[in-house]
Amino acid sequence: MRSRLVRAALSKVPAGFPWTAPTWPTSLPRPAARGGLGAAYDTTWARTPVARAVRAALLEAVGRPVSSLVASPEVRGLDRLGELEAPAIFVANHSSHLDTLLVLSVLPPRFRHASIVAAGADYFFDRGWKAVVSAGLLGAIPMERQRVNRQSSEMAAERLAEGWNLIIFPEGGRSPDGWAQPFRAGAAHLWIQSGVPVVPIHISGTRAILPKGTVRVRRAPTVVTFGAPVRARGGEDARRFAVRVEQAVAQLADESATDWWSARLRASADSTPPLQGPEGSGWRRSWALPANDGRSRSDSKRWPGV
Repeated sequence: MRSRLVRAALSKVPAGFPWTAPTWPTSLPRPAARGGLGAAYDTTWARTPVARAVRAALLEAVGRPVSSLVASPEVRGLDRLGELEAPAIFVANHSSHLDTLLVLSVLPPRFRHASIVAAGADYFFDRGWKAVVSAGLLGAIPMERQRVNRQSSEMAAERLAEGWNLIIFPEGGRSPDGWAQPFRAGAAHLWIQSGVPVVPIHISGTRAILPKGTVRVRRAPTVVTFGAPVRARGGEDARRFAVRVEQAVAQLADESATDWWSARLRASADSTPPLQGPEGSGWRRSWALPANDGRSRSDSKRWPGV
């Protein structure tokens, strides 16, 4: 009799929380389970002597020849790195997955094999095999792209303190149309906190080889231009420093497209073409792209007024 009363009472209790696990609201995006991936991925193994030796051998025997064959890079401004001492942060615009290999391939040997790459934790470290490939072959470390993450910043700062150089693309992702996106202040915060010199780099031509959204590789010439190292000024905040480094890369883009003297004249007159391109519709922005940044040679003439 008593058991029937208990069962009857329990049958009237509504099912669900707190008697079962709560459900996730359908109106909110559910974060991916970490499981040691993403920003939490441990890349220590990728900096062991064995991993470094394998990575260096692959870069010299495979990576650099492939880069030379596919991209035929013309490297400018290496003389500006003559007095640069490690560690340093190399900051570049980002149009293609090829950018990382290209920068690693053209860096002077004293930096080439002592550099790591800041890679998007949500893209390159979201799966086990991708994390292994990214960390093992590129020496990549996971960095949050959508927000400032203390764990990511501390990891990068620790590597710099150990003497590693850092390659970073502060746009937070590849360009969707060939023109650069604004440099993020979160990356500049790390530059300021580390206190090491920042080397601006401009890369042109890689979007014609492997643009975002495709897997087909085409051969095309590229130009990699190194700028003079810069440091944050006293009292300069992250946002202003990010803008100043972006302007330095824009001046290198102008130099790459024209010549050093013309680019310097425009820089002194504060009339350097913006790295983010002209305002306007998509077709106008596409027309204004330099031919080696994704337009066909038949469209090499610029639109009037651009």
